[in-house]
Amino acid sequence: MDPEREADPAAVAAMAEVGADIAQESPRTWTGEMASAADVVVTMGCGDAYPGVRYVDWEVADPAGQDIGRVRAIRDEIGARVRALLAELGVDAPAA
Repeated sequence: MDPEREADPAAVAAMAEVGADIAQESPRTWTGEMASAADVVVTMGCGDAYPGVRYVDWEVADPAGQDIGRVRAIRDEIGARVRALLAELGVDAPAA
C-alpha cells in the first residue's frame, strides 16, 4: 500500500493538541532495512511483512477524511495501544 503524500489535516491538528508537531512530516513506506532494525513493527492493516521481524497488526480506523472528534478518538486509541505495547516490552512510556 502506498502512503499518502501528506499527513491528513485533521490528524495534524489532533496531534498538535497533544504537543506533537507533524505538520512537516509525510507518510513513507518502510524498507526491509528499517524494519529489521526495529524490535517490533506495528502495522495498521497495510499488510507489510519482512522476514525475521515481529509484527503486531492493529485494526484501527483510518483517520483520513474523518472529523476532528473522530480523529481524536483514533489518536487516543493508538496512544493507549502504544503504552500497552511499551509496558509489554518493559519500556517506560515517556511522560505525557
